[in-house]
Amino acid sequence: MKYAEVYREIQEGTAPARLPGWVLDELTEVAEGRRQLTAIHHPLGFVCLPLERAGEFGICVHAWPDRCPTRPAKEPVLTTSPMHSHSWDLLSFVLYGEVHNQLVQVSDAPVDPTHRICEVRSNGDIDEIRPTSRVVRWEPGPSRSTAAGESYRLAAGEFHMTVIPEQTQAATVVLGRGRPDVVDMSLGGLDTRAHQVPRQRCARTETASAAGLVASRLTDRMTRSGKRGG
Repeated sequence: MKYAEVYREIQEGTAPARLPGWVLDELTEVAEGRRQLTAIHHPLGFVCLPLERAGEFGICVHAWPDRCPTRPAKEPVLTTSPMHSHSWDLLSFVLYGEVHNQLVQVSDAPVDPTHRICEVRSNGDIDEIRPTSRVVRWEPGPSRSTAAGESYRLAAGEFHMTVIPEQTQAATVVLGRGRPDVVDMSLGGLDTRAHQVPRQRCARTETASAAGLVASRLTDRMTRSGKRGG
């Protein structure tokens, strides 16, 4: 499936019947070495398996916890806070597990700020963290919990934190549509300085293992439910 097809499945409510089987087929090809892609350990604690990138559109599978399943030689380090916003509109379908999104309300605070807005600019395998002059305070907004078979949206520029319940596994199909007028941002410490964060890519064998783990959990879930979408 392409972006438009996956988007339509979610919009029309047919995703629970069709997307798990499609993802299982895609990741089985990766696990068996019949399709080449490179998984990435993300500092926010998940493995990203990019399935498609076509201009401003992209499809990934995100899997928690961060397992490839072997750990990278150098752990990805989160140098700002988990509170961030995307430069792209997100539509995500939960394959298994449960995903919690805590929305974050940010307001300018020239007096007694708690964080500094940082821009995150990606350049190949390097993420450049650029602190801005904008200092802010934050407070929690609404919290959203999304279970397997359900979907959620996050608009570009919407600050949030994504949390997976402890001792649980989760995976999502993530659709992203880039917005050229919006920049990735994160809430950093007040003293955050400009720096670079290299992306931690998985080796080919690690990527295959990560794909195999997600495929295995999908198979178990689909077997229990007696469903096999195509």
